[in-house]
Amino acid sequence: MTADIIIYHNPECGTSRNTLALIRNAGIEPHVVEYLKTPPSRALLERLIERAGITPRELLREKGTPYAELGLGNPDLTDGALIDAMMAHPVLINRPLVVTSLGVKLCRPSEAVLDIIPARQLGAFAKEDGEQVVDAGGNRVHA
Repeated sequence: MTADIIIYHNPECGTSRNTLALIRNAGIEPHVVEYLKTPPSRALLERLIERAGITPRELLREKGTPYAELGLGNPDLTDGALIDAMMAHPVLINRPLVVTSLGVKLCRPSEAVLDIIPARQLGAFAKEDGEQVVDAGGNRVHA
């Protein structure tokens, strides 16, 4: 099944890899955008943030980024300044962002993607760390 699903993905990130695998476990091959190689335009990033119903600060990634060195913890920074930082340093964009016909979501944890993919899981799925997310019947396992 092909669907108009886009994942803004970082293959080095376990959460991003698990999210991509969950999409594929529904029989869907998404359009994968490695956003560190091909960052979104400012206008697209602003639309994704708006459609996800989050703030630019909620999309900022701290771990493994220049967040602290750039002083991005300063609560006085405007949304525009935070977006400027993400445009200059795409690694500051948290991942994975997934776009489907059902919405846009920052999929942290990875199983959050199940809320916005329009297909049922085809079988069992466990995250890379072994945590069971979907049972053999394709049903979400609630922890």
